[in-house]
Amino acid sequence: MNQERIAALEKTIETEYGNIAGMVVLREGKVEYENYFHGFAPDDAVHVASVTKSIFSGLIGIAIDKGYIKGVNQRVLDFFPGYTVQPGEKMIQHVKIEHLLTMTAPYKFDSEPFEAFFASRNWVEAALDLLGGEESAGTFRYSPIIGAHILSGILVNATGQSVLDFASKNLFSPLGIHAQNVVFHSLEEQIAWYEKDRHTRGWVVDPQGINTASWGLTLAPMDMAKLGQLYLDGGMWEGKRIVPAHWIDESTKPHAKWGELSYGCLWWILDEKERIYAALGDGGNAIYINAKKNLVVAIASLFTPDAKDRLELIRAHIERW
Repeated sequence: MNQERIAALEKTIETEYGNIAGMVVLREGKVEYENYFHGFAPDDAVHVASVTKSIFSGLIGIAIDKGYIKGVNQRVLDFFPGYTVQPGEKMIQHVKIEHLLTMTAPYKFDSEPFEAFFASRNWVEAALDLLGGEESAGTFRYSPIIGAHILSGILVNATGQSVLDFASKNLFSPLGIHAQNVVFHSLEEQIAWYEKDRHTRGWVVDPQGINTASWGLTLAPMDMAKLGQLYLDGGMWEGKRIVPAHWIDESTKPHAKWGELSYGCLWWILDEKERIYAALGDGGNAIYINAKKNLVVAIASLFTPDAKDRLELIRAHIERW
């Protein structure tokens, strides 16, 4: 990357994308660009919001590969034998792991009741109580928080391990990524962390100590880039198989549509033909992968509402180089 292009990129970041904390660009597996803003250093971690979902997708694939989960066609309720289904409830009994992964599960609400969910004593049970309703599974319905948290409960019950322990052993440690549990003692503390905390490295847990699958993971930009490169390389890292190749293929092909966008298994599919897909999080966090161009772009951002679309930045200033 020449200095003229770097200058144009950083000028655009300064004037139009002021909440970016760090960016790493890998091309052909090598660092082409790396820079940090607002006083951030390479080891500082940022809350990556819904990017967490895409990373969690990989954990489900690993758990299936290791035999903890039979497959995506297993029913959700198979993993919660103690859960009591209310009289007259039918749809929840047919919801499968696949529906949670592809955002095609039915729910009993028009808009997710975030405050009630977070205020509940048991987030997994609260999420299960909201699953089902009158609609059948199969129609795309984006669930920002609740649906993926059920997947956390499934992973814990299937493996007998915490999400963080399973992730550390099977995904993070091989890539040199480190995290610890982040515990909140009040909703106010949670909101303050979400909006203002800049350097806590870890993964949020619910009142039962279950790590969140929809949000709550903090990563450094290079951590994000490593995870992107892992997917670009078909699940291999330094000659070792980490994520099954077939799971990456399945996760990053369209399973549902939302307007003009396609959705895989907790990944956004931007161009199936060109093999472009991304993990996208609130505030402008992104892991962008272009398989055809052997390109990974990781962008870590500070929280801000209505952040400008990072895809425009990537396409205009990075992808065309």
